[in-house]
Formats: sequence, C-alpha cells, structure tokens
Amino acid sequence: MRILVDADACPVKQIIVRLAKGRNIPVTMLIDTSHELSDGYSTIITVDKQADSVDFALMGLLKCEDIVVTQDYGLAAMVIGKGARALSQNGLIFTNANMDKLLMERHISGKIRRGGGRTRGPAKRTKEDDARFETTLERLLDESNP
Repeated sequence: MRILVDADACPVKQIIVRLAKGRNIPVTMLIDTSHELSDGYSTIITVDKQADSVDFALMGLLKCEDIVVTQDYGLAAMVIGKGARALSQNGLIFTNANMDKLLMERHISGKIRRGGGRTRGPAKRTKEDDARFETTLERLLDESNP
C-alpha cells in the first residue's frame, strides 16, 4: 500500500506525511512544473504542465491497494473504478454511491460558468476540515494495514 497525492493544491500534505511516516507507508506526491515540493519523506514526481498530466501520471502508478488523496472528482472516479480508495482533502471518501452526484454537480457548475454565470467557490479551509481529513485517513490506513 502507498499513498498517492494529487499534490498541486493539496493543503493536507503535512498531515499525510506525518501519518504515513509513523506507519512506514510510502507516499508519492505528484505535481506539475509550476510547483516545487520537498518534505524529506515523500517521493516527488514532477510532470509537465499540460492539462491532466498529474492525473494521467498518477493513474499510471496506481495499484488497487493504494490510497489516493485528490480534490478532483474525475480522477477520484477513475481511482475507484480501478479498485483503489480515494478521499478528498476534506475527508470525504469517494465511493460509487456518491460519485454520480459529485460528477453531476461538477457538470452543472461547469455549464453555468461556461454560460457566463458564477458559482460559489470552496469555503475557507478550517481546522475542523484538517481534523476530519486526519481522522478519515487514519481510519483508511488502519483498515488497509491492520
């Protein structure tokens, strides 16, 4: 088992590294060339800045026992389709049961924006978001590595 992270805009990288390091679980952070990252523990993979380059690289590495951290619903859908686990930076575990609704909401929001409308952006990140993420990741790690 590894933790693969869509790390470009991930606010919970430190939590991931701390929990993984304590359990000796490898972490791979994937970023594009517009970012720099070094945490002393993770393997960092830098890909070109083309659209979805990080997603394609991550899917090429993915094994069914891996856990992926991403805020990208499309990537999460591919991850669970391959039998791996995926969770958001806010601690939401992506499943077949919630994926259709999330993808439909993304589609509708995109349609509104393409039509010139505006949609609400994400709420400001809170300590509760970090705590919820940490609790969920700990649970997934414990389930996957008893």
